[in-house]
Amino acid sequence: MSKVTVMNNARLADIAAQAGVSEATVSRVLNGKAGVSAATRQAVLTALDLMGYERPQRLRQRSNGLIGLVTPELDNPIFPAFAQAIERALTQHGYTPILCTQIPGGAPEDEFTEMLIDRGVSGIVFVSGLHADITARMDRYTRLTDRGLPIVLVDGYNEAIPAPFISPDDRLATRLAVQHLVDLGHERVGLALGQRRFVPVIRKIEGFRQSMAQLLGATDVSDLIQHSLFTVEGGQAAAGALIDRGCTGLFCASDLMALGAIRAARERGRSVPGDVSVVGFDDSPLIPFTDPPLTTVRKPIAAMASAAVETLVELIGGTPAKNTELVFQPELVVRGSTGSGPLVNR
Repeated sequence: MSKVTVMNNARLADIAAQAGVSEATVSRVLNGKAGVSAATRQAVLTALDLMGYERPQRLRQRSNGLIGLVTPELDNPIFPAFAQAIERALTQHGYTPILCTQIPGGAPEDEFTEMLIDRGVSGIVFVSGLHADITARMDRYTRLTDRGLPIVLVDGYNEAIPAPFISPDDRLATRLAVQHLVDLGHERVGLALGQRRFVPVIRKIEGFRQSMAQLLGATDVSDLIQHSLFTVEGGQAAAGALIDRGCTGLFCASDLMALGAIRAARERGRSVPGDVSVVGFDDSPLIPFTDPPLTTVRKPIAAMASAAVETLVELIGGTPAKNTELVFQPELVVRGSTGSGPLVNR
């Protein structure tokens, strides 16, 4: 969206609705008048930014600096959601984000990092980067911390990097999904996920093995775990293999994979949730509108994004960098893609 001048083009009612204040309050803020709390003034200014309007000249503040944000491709809607939440938080702290998105065949993460350093960024947030890949070299990050550049790493963990990590509880996410399916009467539960070299995948497998042993007494679940890609096609392939092995309940490690699982079930003449129940992971913005609406484990994007930015700002302010991990609890969101399993129907 191209920005326009607020004083000439924006409707006060629209800004007021976005900020949750009165039109009179918006007018006072835009005209620089007193009698408005700092929190309310910030809410109005944030509304202007989110709606794509330029602040009046007297309300503009000098940026505190540039912050790099490196994300994977944006085809998976969870990554644009993460980027938007992080960029919003950075803007509220007065920083200007620079978004670098990796695409197949495009610039690799290391090139983006060098470009950001050349731009003089004050810090970098990496989302689902190479830090999540146990086969990747971690010295690319230690070199950054050695030179004093503040970095925060989201969705992945490595004990060799002296930096803070922000993660969802992948083991708990799997437990929530398996518990839900078992409670519905499914005793043949499958796990569809991406390549085994990624930390979130490893953790979900650990959670799956623990949950299946505790809830169903299943100690050998290797044939109930299927690796593929974090895409619709990958989910379709993985879920198809699991359905062919008799699974009636599926937990997929991304919402896109779950949509592929629904396709795989229908290809085999199975209904969802009548014959096969499917649970996704992420709860990206459009997921409630799928057919059927997808039951999923919601990744706490807003809380993780806020924590990532707050932690980075603290590092920029002089807090010593050290290897820590903040882990956030996911939430099961039950919709229409899960239903009673064979145990209930007996």
